[in-house]
Amino acid sequence: MNISTFGLGYVGGVTAACLAKGSHNVIGVDVKGEKVEMINQGKAPFYEKDLDNLISQAVEENRLKATKDVKEAVENSEISLICVGTPSNPDGSLNLDYVKKVCEDIGTALKYKNEFHVVVIRSTILPGSTENVLIPILEKASEKKSSGDFGVCVNPEFMREGQAIYDFFNPERIVIGETDKRSGDHVAQIYNDIHATVIRTDIKTAEMVKYVDNTFHAIKVTFANEIGSVCKRLGIDAHEIMNIFCMDKKLNLSPYYFKPGFAFGGSCLTKDLSALLSKAGELKLSCPLLEAIIPSNQEHIDKVVELIISQNKRRIGVFGLSFKSGTSDTRESPVILAINRLYEKGYAKLFEKGYEISVFDPNLDKSDMENLPSNIVPLLSPSLEEVVEKSEVLVIANNDKDFKRIPSLMREGQVLIDLVKVIEADEVKDGEYIGVCW
Repeated sequence: MNISTFGLGYVGGVTAACLAKGSHNVIGVDVKGEKVEMINQGKAPFYEKDLDNLISQAVEENRLKATKDVKEAVENSEISLICVGTPSNPDGSLNLDYVKKVCEDIGTALKYKNEFHVVVIRSTILPGSTENVLIPILEKASEKKSSGDFGVCVNPEFMREGQAIYDFFNPERIVIGETDKRSGDHVAQIYNDIHATVIRTDIKTAEMVKYVDNTFHAIKVTFANEIGSVCKRLGIDAHEIMNIFCMDKKLNLSPYYFKPGFAFGGSCLTKDLSALLSKAGELKLSCPLLEAIIPSNQEHIDKVVELIISQNKRRIGVFGLSFKSGTSDTRESPVILAINRLYEKGYAKLFEKGYEISVFDPNLDKSDMENLPSNIVPLLSPSLEEVVEKSEVLVIANNDKDFKRIPSLMREGQVLIDLVKVIEADEVKDGEYIGVCW
């Protein structure tokens, strides 16, 4: 394919060189003449392991060249990859000036091009930026319409400095956010020679993925440092601790716990985190990340309570009282906390006849009743069907397989609030479906 890359900095330079190593012909575009000259001389404009050799070979074989001429690059390519920087403004907000300028320039060039062309955003931009800001700029400058006259996709990069070339050719996944299938097909062809899972998704999802990645990387570093500080004060080797921690691929380093849903609970997590924070306090250590976990969890419970209240309905059915499915353990159950918060907020007073809550949990038996708060026991119902029948709002609080039957029992006017994504929205034919985080 004939490809143009806009921006010959770290992302654009590596991307251009790697694409030219394969079966593609690449034109790199940059406003800085010195970068253009260096590329055309077969030299890397910055240091990255093996990049000089890659560029030198590609230029020698006439598969890579650079220019400052946007019109030339667009005319002689099928796809344009935008790889310019998106720095922070002084207030921390995202600065899209460079991306907007490139889109305006590409749009102007597209005005005079008859062939279908795909514009690909590879720069890191916030969700909504492409659809709300960049596509309108492209359409205005080109006097054409996207998903018809030209295509737009988002293709985030996941390269590490120092390992960028390896990462390009050996990605964990390739993400393509597309406005239409035709455009996505064009972008997917770029990676025909690379063996990796290609994920075709919508534009905003592709924009968001990079932020999730980088935010989690920042959390991991901060988490390790705060744990390290506590370990040092206690005379424990923090590196040995984290090596042991990372050996657990079942829970610690796995997709487990990475599903948005309800708050955490149970007899261990809150208790052990509280104990660790108490010890850190004794040691006069500040651990801002760890200290924020329990308040964030409590705030999530409050959000669920507010979501229930916002339905303005009196009869509430709760499915699942234990803190997770497959157990009857209700210690520190966030569901019980949510029910108690409803009463604390005086929600019962909103209705003349009070507030009715019914609870069904298939894992609870008589021996579990003595461990429940006294105000919860009277709420328990013997069957799922009974709770569905007498409730206006249905709240699924854990992913017990029995709860999959609920949509088939619903009627018009009922609202299903799913806290664990045990139900898909299209399964609810009668009534309304609301996911707590989706």
